[in-house]
Amino acid sequence: MTVSTMPTKQTTRVPKAPVRRTVPSTVQVFSPDVPTPPSAAAHLTDEQVDALGEELDAIRAEVVASLGEKDAQYIHTVIAVQRALEVAGRGSLLFSLFPPAWIAGTAALTVAKILDNMELGHNILHGQWDWMRDSKIHSTTWEWDHASPSASWQKSHNYEHHTFTNVRGKDRDLGYAVMRITPEQEWKPADLIQPLTNVVLSLIFEWGIAIYDVELEKVQAGTKPWSEAKAELKTLWRKTRKQLAKDYVLFPLLSGPGFVPTALANLTANTLRNVWSHAVIFCGHFPDGTETFEEERLDGETQGQWYVRQMLGSANLTGSKVFHIMTGNLSHQIEHHLFPDVPSNRYAEIAPKVREICERYGLPYTAGSLPKQYSKVVRKIVRLAFPGGS
Repeated sequence: MTVSTMPTKQTTRVPKAPVRRTVPSTVQVFSPDVPTPPSAAAHLTDEQVDALGEELDAIRAEVVASLGEKDAQYIHTVIAVQRALEVAGRGSLLFSLFPPAWIAGTAALTVAKILDNMELGHNILHGQWDWMRDSKIHSTTWEWDHASPSASWQKSHNYEHHTFTNVRGKDRDLGYAVMRITPEQEWKPADLIQPLTNVVLSLIFEWGIAIYDVELEKVQAGTKPWSEAKAELKTLWRKTRKQLAKDYVLFPLLSGPGFVPTALANLTANTLRNVWSHAVIFCGHFPDGTETFEEERLDGETQGQWYVRQMLGSANLTGSKVFHIMTGNLSHQIEHHLFPDVPSNRYAEIAPKVREICERYGLPYTAGSLPKQYSKVVRKIVRLAFPGGS
């Protein structure tokens, strides 16, 4: 059946922070004794914030109105390339006993998995392509090559993280409940090993996120019933066993005597994908120049204030067009947080307009190369492993 690829009336709106919040605070403890530095937006008047919000609304409306065949062709092309790379990688690994085939197959499979998670899964599950009315490329039907079930990830990421971005006590992505990444978090002895925790998390990132979405720390704190977590763990296991069977049983078996090298190739591809996505995501909110916010900021937060918080709590990465695609265009993290349901291929054209607005209103537009930004992230993680650090 042919489906429409022309834009329709927009049904997904930018999330606004509600006055009354239904998401319980995280179990992380934040010290009231640590002074919060003045915000980079402290000089803006309410009128300026409202005007800034109207300008960003206009940018969004212009892009949404122009969505069409070219955008649809883009996502179809990315899907075709991703699937071709996966087929090529799986095919090469049928001959994984031969080192050149193992290297080529592992490389192709790694890129395929990165594209599947970053430019496809993450963005499709945000509803960026729902306007196409294509049932096969829709946020309600898409399932990705990732340990997290789509629905679980959408709740923790699309709603909680994007609504409460960098709000201490509300955004669980601040440290992913296992690390201290802002001085306002109270230090505890377990934080001493967080540089090692960060390395381990990067290696098993998809599994860490999957468990993180179950919110086991809330079960321990008594704010979430075990019965609810148990049901979520059962759903997670159903997805997990399919992932494990596919990568470490089915495809290795198809390689016959190459079972072990094929299984190792799949493990290598999954690990490299985890390290890459971990680095990109951590660089989006944790480097120098990004701010965290008090929970009280959410009370009565206007759309303009929400926009400002997204800009101050996010950071971009610089690089080539291929680099941006490989990051799922999360290299344009600022633009993504301003317009999370706008197709990712449009962020590059939006970015100069957002930067110009930041300059005109005296707001920082944090950006840098991946090595530079990640080195700042690691420096912060190491420093905050010890007490203090304000």
